[in-house]
Amino acid sequence: MKVEQFDIELYKNKSEIISQTVKQVQKDFGMFGFDVTFSGVAELAYEEMFRQLSVYVTQLIENDYHKLASLLYHIDLGEDKISLASEQHPEWGVADIITELVIHRELKKVLMRNYFRQKGVES
Repeated sequence: MKVEQFDIELYKNKSEIISQTVKQVQKDFGMFGFDVTFSGVAELAYEEMFRQLSVYVTQLIENDYHKLASLLYHIDLGEDKISLASEQHPEWGVADIITELVIHRELKKVLMRNYFRQKGVES
């Protein structure tokens, strides 16, 4: 599924980026009481994260929408992006759309942090 103009495929085989993204997901979801595990196999990271996060997001949608809203706010994922992705992909459930967008947002955080870290080194 491609929910926004951002190609996650470019980074699926970059183990350091994957590792940093998993750590970011673990940190952010951990703040809300969710444990995200990772086998350490880079090729499986996306599927592992998607499967786990989708379960958590589904639980939150069904049982604690306020906590979900807080989590999404913390991750910096707005309702507008979720609505747009839902319109673009009506065949997907809202939990899967949110999960996909969360993974993309977490990856973007890692890439931005690395970009600015490199810029700081080059200056």
